[in-house]
Amino acid sequence: MKTENQIVESSFSALINAPIEKINLPDWAFNLSEAEYQGCSPAHVAVGKTIGPDGKRMSINVEVIGGNPMVQHYTETVSEPHHLVLISLSDVFTPTGRVSIYVTWELSVRPISENQCEFTNRVVTHATDELLAGLQKQGIPFELFKAMRQPLSIDHNKTETPFFAASIERYALR
Repeated sequence: MKTENQIVESSFSALINAPIEKINLPDWAFNLSEAEYQGCSPAHVAVGKTIGPDGKRMSINVEVIGGNPMVQHYTETVSEPHHLVLISLSDVFTPTGRVSIYVTWELSVRPISENQCEFTNRVVTHATDELLAGLQKQGIPFELFKAMRQPLSIDHNKTETPFFAASIERYALR
């Protein structure tokens, strides 16, 4: 995973009204129905799951952020009941063609009382060399691209976080 050329890092939290021992983030993420996923954001189009060539579980998410369709190929890298980290080399479809970005999606919960938890939804994206070359070819400075992309990604994360928390709560209490 590339750590330079960060585009955005955003983190938002919301309450889950369920005891910590009932929450299992990987179970929720890999059993999320398409309707449930779509209900967490108007930008969410589709979700599915598969197994990667390395045998790890993958979540395939399709969403549209800032008018650009994205296909995320999330591979499970940390998979604990209260902490899930998924990493993707994601396809982004732009007016000038398809490019890719690195996305890290990190979900965590921590207890705040006997029957309540704090859920945190953290997303970090980085430019690939391919994206940087495409921007350079078009004469678009990376800092300008970053400034345009950040508010869209941050707003998306802020909007979906309470809906993800509610979905995790429903799953935990089913």
